[in-house]
Amino acid sequence: MPNQLLTILALLTFSAAFIYWYTLGMPGRSHAGPLPVLNEDEREIAGTLRRHVEAIASRPHNTYFPRELEKSARRIEEVLASLGYTPQVQKFVASGVEVRNIEVVIEPESAGDDISTVVVGAHYDSAGNAPGANDNGSGVAALLELARLMKSHAMIKTRLRIVFFVNEEPPHFMTETMGSLVYARSLAATGEKVRAMLSLETLGAYSDKPRSQRYPPPLSFFLPSIGNFIAIVGTLGARSLAAEVTRRFRESVAFPSVGGVAPAVIPGITWSDHWSFGKFGISAVMITDTALFRYAHYHQPSDTPDKIDYERLARVTAGLTRVIRGMAA
Repeated sequence: MPNQLLTILALLTFSAAFIYWYTLGMPGRSHAGPLPVLNEDEREIAGTLRRHVEAIASRPHNTYFPRELEKSARRIEEVLASLGYTPQVQKFVASGVEVRNIEVVIEPESAGDDISTVVVGAHYDSAGNAPGANDNGSGVAALLELARLMKSHAMIKTRLRIVFFVNEEPPHFMTETMGSLVYARSLAATGEKVRAMLSLETLGAYSDKPRSQRYPPPLSFFLPSIGNFIAIVGTLGARSLAAEVTRRFRESVAFPSVGGVAPAVIPGITWSDHWSFGKFGISAVMITDTALFRYAHYHQPSDTPDKIDYERLARVTAGLTRVIRGMAA
């Protein structure tokens, strides 16, 4: 009996260690301690991010507020055009309103049958009567800056699709009128080789206060209680991509980070546009400040541009740009 008990305990210990390694054992080391002083480029990025958020997410914009949704879409298209892109749109009707996904594509230097694609996306609609400055004006602003910064970096070997999705929020979330689901379905139908999708979702809220970070159980036993980090998360099948993005982020920027995967039943794990791509077997992760698990203004009228930490958002944006450059090289 003692030998059997020891064997059981050993198996349980091994199983627990394996589960922890698989779900939270990401490569690299998260930054700890004070953040470096912002450099000149990051200060410029911070100012640009603020202007984008104020222009796109100062008022509710969704199919309940179609005129404001149209204004946000046009602002995105105008910024992309000013950068020298030709935005492409994917129109469809939802709740009696014509809406659209907006996309620009950066093609690799040389074409070939073995070219793969990385999709980076963010939804630009807000929830209900929330202006959506953090959810998801922060993600949209970061994606616009990523588009600007990638414009001058043509040395890529991977096709990069930069996509601004409509209708991520209820009542469209996880329905046939969810913009990213419409897009992912059409992309999958082409047979294009998509190796990764990254969803930028609520990136602008941070706190250095103790116990400023919450989690769904049982994650609070293993993860930081201070909400000063960015998270790279996905479902269990996206572990390889989550590990790659986490490693690249930690190599690229001095900023706290948490990476991990969890079953889809854990609240929050699938709450963004990466869910749509997973439906078609595409490896996808969400990059987020964890939204409602940290941010008191989530889906509230108080989610306004003054709540965003633009300096930390600039650091994250610069780091993500380096991640994408590395993935596309």
